[in-house]
Amino acid sequence: MYRILLTPRWLGLTLVVLLAIPAFVFLGRWQYGRFEERSANSERVTANIEAPPVPLERLAGPGGRVEAADRFRQVSVAGSYDPAHALVVRRRPQDGRPGFYVLTPLVTADGTGVLVNRGWVPAGATADTPPAVPPPPTGQVTVTGRLRQSETEQSSGIRAVSGLPAGQVLLIDAGSIGRQVPYRLLDGYVELISQEPAGAPAPEPVPAPDVGAGGGLNLAYAFQWWLFIGVAIGGWILLLRRELAEQRDGPGDGQGDGQGDGQGPGTPVDAEEARTPST
Repeated sequence: MYRILLTPRWLGLTLVVLLAIPAFVFLGRWQYGRFEERSANSERVTANIEAPPVPLERLAGPGGRVEAADRFRQVSVAGSYDPAHALVVRRRPQDGRPGFYVLTPLVTADGTGVLVNRGWVPAGATADTPPAVPPPPTGQVTVTGRLRQSETEQSSGIRAVSGLPAGQVLLIDAGSIGRQVPYRLLDGYVELISQEPAGAPAPEPVPAPDVGAGGGLNLAYAFQWWLFIGVAIGGWILLLRRELAEQRDGPGDGQGDGQGDGQGPGTPVDAEEARTPST
């Protein structure tokens, strides 16, 4: 009965199922790995956002680099703004509106500087119109903000190009910007949350990052791929059982259907009448 499995059609179908099962296992494990990675990143970012501020020099000292584990950690730093070397960062939409980030170096007491993203301003009337940027507070200020790593083309998805108007950049890259200022810049930058004195008017604050569901969608995809394993095996079994049942029942033998005796279905033939010759 099971010799049907040796037919070319069933050999091909069985091979497809056997190849699909490990593929579904691999895809499910890959999605689960993405879930674990994103969940860990979400938990780390959430913890950094909710942690109390620490002095900037603890996480971004001279010559050091901002670590990925310290992204969005709240830091505080005191100094005075250097508006002469302020920049605006192109291609930074916020709430669906085109605009710029306002980037101003803050020079600390020891003469080192750190880039501060003071917030967002809307774009001008045309692409060539400079945005209206509120000036920073003068004198000594204390800044509290989220520590960010310097941007790259890979991390931001923005391709750096030359020929921009003066005072404009595409990437917040402390290494590149540091070559244009007369003091040493610390790595990374600070995304402003608050400052004392506050200063008014001021650019719109940059919203805190949305940590999302922590990879919950990837977890759903993982279980979906693993569910496909049961679907593939169950479908194979169902098709086999159906074909075996059809093979066991076989084609109809013509009995009881009235075919071949000249009688319609359901019409009985009287044996005595059949033997009586007609006159």
